[in-house]
This record gives sequence, C-alpha cells and structure tokens, in this order.
Amino acid sequence: MNNYKKTIGIEVHVELKTKEKLFSPSSNLYGNMANQNANIIDLGYPGVLPTLNKEAIDLAIKAAHVLNCKIRKNMHFDRKNYFYPDNPKNFQITQARTPIGYDGYVEIDDDGIKKRIEILEMHIEEDTSKSIHSKERTLLDFNRAGVPLIEIVTKPCIHTSKEATLYLEKLRELLLYAGVSDCKIEEGSMRCDANISISTSDTLGTKIEVKNIGSITNVGLAIDHEGIRQEELIENGTSLKEETRRYDAKLDKTILMRVKETGNDYRYFPEPDIPYINLSDEYIENVLSDLPTSAEVRRNKYLESGISLINVNKLIANKELSDYLETFSDINLKTASNLLLGDIQAYLNKKNISIFATKLTNAKMLELVNKLDDGSISHKNFKDLVDDIMDTDTNIQELLKEKGIENVVDDTLVLDIINKVLTENEKVVDDYLGGNERSLKFLMGMVMKESKGSVNPKLANDLLIKTLNERKN
Repeated sequence: MNNYKKTIGIEVHVELKTKEKLFSPSSNLYGNMANQNANIIDLGYPGVLPTLNKEAIDLAIKAAHVLNCKIRKNMHFDRKNYFYPDNPKNFQITQARTPIGYDGYVEIDDDGIKKRIEILEMHIEEDTSKSIHSKERTLLDFNRAGVPLIEIVTKPCIHTSKEATLYLEKLRELLLYAGVSDCKIEEGSMRCDANISISTSDTLGTKIEVKNIGSITNVGLAIDHEGIRQEELIENGTSLKEETRRYDAKLDKTILMRVKETGNDYRYFPEPDIPYINLSDEYIENVLSDLPTSAEVRRNKYLESGISLINVNKLIANKELSDYLETFSDINLKTASNLLLGDIQAYLNKKNISIFATKLTNAKMLELVNKLDDGSISHKNFKDLVDDIMDTDTNIQELLKEKGIENVVDDTLVLDIINKVLTENEKVVDDYLGGNERSLKFLMGMVMKESKGSVNPKLANDLLIKTLNERKN
C-alpha cells in the first residue's frame, strides 16, 4: 500500500454563553421543555425584526483574542439562503464576508513538540432549531433556534488524529476559561466537523466531511477510520467523490449522509435589517479588560506552588474546583488541592452538586488547611469529618470538639509513643538498621495504631526516622 498523508481541517461550532439569543430576547438556556424558549422572531414570522445582542459581540471579541485572531473592526452580517425544515426563515444570519476574527492560531504540545494550528477565520452566526427524528415523523424544538454561535475554521494544516484531538482539547480549555462558552459537547454547545483528505503528494486529495462528531475522542477515531476507508477505496481503484458523512461510534465507522454533486449556492447578501458594526480600539480594550485568569496562568501558578503535574492537570480539567481555589488570596495551594481532588471531589460526585452549593466557606477551608499543615488534625480526621464539614455551618474547631477528636502535636508525647513501639518491635528495628527500608512502613503503621490515629503522620514519620537514625549512629 502506498504511503498516504492525511490532511485535516476542523470546523467547530461553539455556543456563546449569553443570557439571551443572538437576535431575540428569548432565553438562551439548555434543558428546558421543547419550544419553551422561543418567540415569533425565532419562529421566523413575517415582518419581525432582529435586534443584535451586544453580549454576543463581546464574547466573540474575547474568543478571537484568546485564539490569537486579528479582530475585525468593521463588519456586517449576511443572509445565507437555503431551505431546510429546521430553518423556518429559509435563511440563516451569519458573517460570510467579514468574520469578526481571522488569521489566528492555537498552539499545541505534542510530546514536547510545539505546533501552531492555524485558524483561518472565526465568525458569528445563529443556530437553527433541533430536529428530533423518529420512524414516523420529525419534530422540531426551537429552543436552540437563534442561539448565538461562533464557528472556528482551521486551515488544512492538521495531519494526524492526535494533532486534531490536542487542538480541540486546547481550544475547549481556552474558550472555557475565557468565559465564552461552557463547551459541553454532550449538550451540543460545542460541535465538531472534520474535513479529511489523503494524498501521496503535496496536492490535496478529495475532501470528505465528517459532521457532528459527538466527542473529542471520537473526532480522533473518525479521522483514523475515515483515512483507512479512503486508502482502501483508492487502492481498489475507486475514485473518491466529495461526500458528507457521519461517525457512528457503535459501529466504529463513518456512514454516508449525502454526496456533494454540485457546490452550494447560498446567494449571500448583506442582512438588510442589521446595521453595519464599527468597533473602536477603546471598545475592544474595554471588553478585554475583564477577561478571567487563563488556564495557562493558573497552571504555572499551581506548578510553582509545588502541586504535582498530575494534580495540576486534574485541577485545570475541573474548572469549578479551580475557580474555587482562585477565590483564595493566601492559602497553601498544595494542601488545598489535595483536599479538593480527594475526599471533597468524591463527596461532590456522590451528591452531584457544585462546591459552591456546599457549606465549605472560604473561612472553613482556610481553617481546615491550616490545621492540616500544623498537625492539629490528620487526613484521617478529615475523612471522618468530610460530610459534616460540607453539610453544616459548624466550624472545624467546634466539629473536633463535638466528635471528641484531639490530636497529639507535642513532640515529647509523640516520642513516647515512638519509643514504646520501638521497644516492642526490636527485631523490626534491627531489620531497618540492617538496611531493610520496608520495615519503616511497618513501624510507622504501629505508631499510628498505638496513637489511634491521633498524631500527625508527617510529624510522627519525621521523629521516627530521626530516632532510628540516632540508634544507627
């Protein structure tokens, strides 16, 4: 088989996190009863007039900025004319000729190798309604009609499925942390299409589009399987035609939707009911002045504080926990992150609630971290108290009194426990002094058992090693 090179371009539709729709005052909410968030503008009634949502423009400016795009200061909207049941106006309002962002890039890190995925353009447009198909009929839900989108189009500069998934993961992170969108692929607020071609030369092959891929992982799988399918067809002497396909995750292959016999003629022309937009430098600077802290800034801060790379990545992936951590100006980030990613996250998952809906106030979290750091409580104590901490208004000190928890933090008392354990386990002590490092774990366990978990593990471990080393000398 010939050595084929894949070339991939990706189009991503991202719903903007606005309160209202792009051209109507209907609520932009997910999960409501069908057609509850729709009015006569969304339904395309004759004579209705669209009114542009300023919040959508502001979020698009922020998106263009974090995607390193140039921001177009003079722009307009166009009508894209086509008929489809989910489009009652028979046209879609979009930016065909003057996209708000252009010539941008997203930088990815592929095992230490940096690469820029070039963005051709980023434009604003309205979403269509949602079609719900059954065997007998198709139903339409207009809650989604008119929801503001940005469409982000890359140049054909991606060559592997890994590059594609790294790009999408980074794109999602950038937009999520900029507050532009919640980027929930499972809810449809981020939807991905991939254009894939293969060739044995630098000339691009026939472009096949795979639409509405349901997850970032599936984008990679769709690219790989579509590449193999195209190779097999070419090797068997079949000429490829431009097609639109979809990826079926259950069958693990792409399925034909339609063949593109001719190019689409959307007869674009400027939308007559929306004035042209002129953005001043001052306006753009004002919009960008309240951009939230980026994931990259947070990542560097967490690493500098001593948080492990694994935990840093977990924190960045869970924006809510990272947002909570950002509400503190003076806290031991390493200790706090261990708590958040351990028993606290387990509690939140079990209850299926937000950390901001719990009783874990900043004052209580700070008290908790400080008591863990100075040895006043142990991680075992916290594990025993976690439900009370998260569910009640009671502070940590009062909870310790209620539960009868009193920890040994006096070095002399801890040494008394250590010496008792060493006296009762002389053979294990000899093993450790003879070079058996595993004996230390046993002795430490006996210290915690003897103290009934009331001593700070770090303090006990440090004093145990110090005492053993003194015997060695």
